[in-house]
Amino acid sequence: MNRLPRNVYSAGQVRAMDRHAIEQLGIAGYTLMTRAGEAALDLLGESWPAARRLAVVCGAGNNAGDGYVLARLARAAGYTVVTVALGDVVRLSGDAARAHADFSAAGGVAESFDPQALAGCDVVVDALLGTGLDRAVSGAFAACIEAVNACGRPVLSLDVPSGLNADDGTVMGCAVRATRNITFVGLKSGLFLGAAPDHVGALSFAGLGVGESGVAGPPVLVRTGPAEVAKALPARRRGSHKGDHGKVLVVGGGAGMPGAVRLAAEAALRVGAGLVTVATQPQNLAAIVGGCPELICHGVESEAVVRPLMAASDLVAIGPGLGQSDWSRGLLEAALASGKPLVVDADALNLLARSPLRGSRWILTPHPGEAGRLLGRSAAAVQADRLGAVKGLAERYGGVILLKGAGSLVMAPRGQTWVCDAGNPGMAAAGMGDVLTGIVAGLAAQCQDLELAAVAGVWVHAHAGDLAASAGTRGVLASDLLQQLRACVNPA
Repeated sequence: MNRLPRNVYSAGQVRAMDRHAIEQLGIAGYTLMTRAGEAALDLLGESWPAARRLAVVCGAGNNAGDGYVLARLARAAGYTVVTVALGDVVRLSGDAARAHADFSAAGGVAESFDPQALAGCDVVVDALLGTGLDRAVSGAFAACIEAVNACGRPVLSLDVPSGLNADDGTVMGCAVRATRNITFVGLKSGLFLGAAPDHVGALSFAGLGVGESGVAGPPVLVRTGPAEVAKALPARRRGSHKGDHGKVLVVGGGAGMPGAVRLAAEAALRVGAGLVTVATQPQNLAAIVGGCPELICHGVESEAVVRPLMAASDLVAIGPGLGQSDWSRGLLEAALASGKPLVVDADALNLLARSPLRGSRWILTPHPGEAGRLLGRSAAAVQADRLGAVKGLAERYGGVILLKGAGSLVMAPRGQTWVCDAGNPGMAAAGMGDVLTGIVAGLAAQCQDLELAAVAGVWVHAHAGDLAASAGTRGVLASDLLQQLRACVNPA
């Protein structure tokens, strides 16, 4: 099994890789199918070593062919295999027909679908529908998917969970909720977008010896990771001082709201910013300094007071706990007029949605609700088309866009879209976005590259969340991430 590649493609691009392998590299299509079945069986054995009884549900295309290969190999390896066929096996064609013929010649028998066929199995293998699904699942296929989801057994999906659109992650009527998914030849964008986080499970990859040659056009997405962190944070000179590592001003914390701005500011410190200052309502000062004495705090009652602080900073992060009062609007106007690079979050985004404008030297970090307000649509519409939403935000507002959520997306000014597939459900908690704002601001102040800071920052944030959730995802607090950030920006 290969580590996940960096590049993520459309289903059509991956099919082009397949064709190139067959037509130009001389790798027979059935050889690729056999390699897929072998890789899936290896993963199954690694993931569930105690499993002895399998149920393999097969559809009517090449995905079914992968399933028949796996079923044949599993029987030869000593597994008890119940193989279920949806549709008439006589209508199989090409490599899928050959896979079924070899399965039958080895003594395998495909049964008609019956939910009881799943009873007593240790693992269900989903080989129902592949990447070419273009309409809602219905009839026997829908019934089978519902039975797989209801059977209470771990599920290994081959290539893409059946019913999930391979390009945008849309659920086509219904879709398998896989425990693990192994995808072949190339990563498909639908494994990272839309509803994918709730259906893909743990993702594995087998390249089948094809490589990325023959693909047309750039990848749809690029996965971010520790390489971007290393690029953003090169080794420090021994003689450096705090002024060499960035001066961040965090603006926020309306009346009675010290928590959000304190989380953001401490996160900026924890990723290595040399000097972090907070501009907030005067009544918040004691709570912020008492929690983190390394922060420099100023009580500001008007934009006139904050302007000199902005002038002395390398970057301004504005929004955590800001509110939407006249005070809040005045501080946002001062930030926009400062000429400094900005990280804009939370209520600063809500204020921006009321008076839209386009910028070039900022990072906008909306969650789906804020993105919806910026675009004039619902949060549900944003979630249904996250890739379209991040592109729409980039076109309307400019700069770097970081659309938060499971599978956070970063859209760069040059058009590259990055995806972060780290993180966990425990991060669905108050204050997580404030920590992300601080991380991105702290990195941007150090590397002076807004795109790189956003791409590296979103991974640092997610990785810190995974470290914080090592004992379980339920009950993770945003402040738990602060203790993990040093490990994330100081790799061994």
